[in-house]
Amino acid sequence: MSRRRLLAAVPILFLSAGFVACTSREPTKETLTGPSTAAPSGPAFGPLAAGMPPYPTAGNVYAAAGPDQLAGQVRGDRPMVYVPNTKSNDVWMIDPATYKVVGKFAGGPEPQHVVPSYDLRTLYVASSQTPSGGLVPVDARTGKPGQFRNLEDVYNLYFTPDGKQAIVVAEAYQRLDFYDVSTWQRVRSVRFPECGGINHMDYSADGRTMLFSCEFANRMLVLDTASLRKLRDFRLTEASDGMPQDTRLTPDGQHFLVADMRAHGVYVFDGQATRQTGFIRTGRGAHGIYFSRDARLAYVTNRDEGSVTVLDLARLKPTTTWRIPGGSPDMGALTADGKQLWLSGRYHDEVYVLSTDTGKLLARIPVGRGPHGLTVWPQPGRYSLGHTGNIR
Repeated sequence: MSRRRLLAAVPILFLSAGFVACTSREPTKETLTGPSTAAPSGPAFGPLAAGMPPYPTAGNVYAAAGPDQLAGQVRGDRPMVYVPNTKSNDVWMIDPATYKVVGKFAGGPEPQHVVPSYDLRTLYVASSQTPSGGLVPVDARTGKPGQFRNLEDVYNLYFTPDGKQAIVVAEAYQRLDFYDVSTWQRVRSVRFPECGGINHMDYSADGRTMLFSCEFANRMLVLDTASLRKLRDFRLTEASDGMPQDTRLTPDGQHFLVADMRAHGVYVFDGQATRQTGFIRTGRGAHGIYFSRDARLAYVTNRDEGSVTVLDLARLKPTTTWRIPGGSPDMGALTADGKQLWLSGRYHDEVYVLSTDTGKLLARIPVGRGPHGLTVWPQPGRYSLGHTGNIR
């Protein structure tokens, strides 16, 4: 859950000149080909947004992100789990093989998420404290942090489908700020005052539509990716004080799932976000959504009750619930082989490791204060659309 503050728009801050250049590049030919080990294929997606890489297999947007499908440029990267701690303003580094903390570095003021760049070569620590937030670039190969750059309210970070622009979700200002990734100069900015707490998002399979959660307004916002024109919005129905959170497109591209902490479950929308089609009850404080590497299951974290609900994506129904006694599972990511799910324990200053085969809790690792959007590295896939590992 993000900060409860609604601020008036303020003048744009000048960008710091001392930032280490960490630019995203379009995926190489090597990353756009290769076998898929994911779920059965379905209909093709298209026509795609301009510049968006084609899918290697029809009917699965994560066909290139199956178990251990590491792109060539990430195979030599240092295996690491990066944990941003919002209250201690640091990032802890955990060796995924030993579960041991092996390093720490400053994450900027109020670090929220660790986000892989579009080209998978840089990990950005997004810090959101206003007006002094910004980005810390981390070399994905070595794990070494670079120089902090001041940007306004980087609560979350995404990328356009062609990889040319970064999208800073400036939550406190109800605003989306677009930056040229080669220069980190702001090129456009759009404010949506009706979307209090603008927060998590995902794209339709063709990349032409964006669906955003409005955490403090109990609604969802649908935008045209190219023009940023608002197409529609939805007032959510299951709770009058709803707080929509993580927003993810299902692997078959047919549904958007939206976790809601106050409705205690997951809303279902069609794949173009034209209508709400259902609601799935999971558990108290439904917050994060992650997909199995075979694209058949979804893992939904229920932060307020210390559990993870496993959804069968073919039926959109729960199959089982994994318990984390006394825990508060929030955000995280799967390992490259998909056999472990790593999650931050937001209220308990710890990280959880669960077996995706059995749901068994394998480890509880003490970390800094207020752990939030951790990521596991390296990740399978060709390019990153943002957040802690939305990689296609």
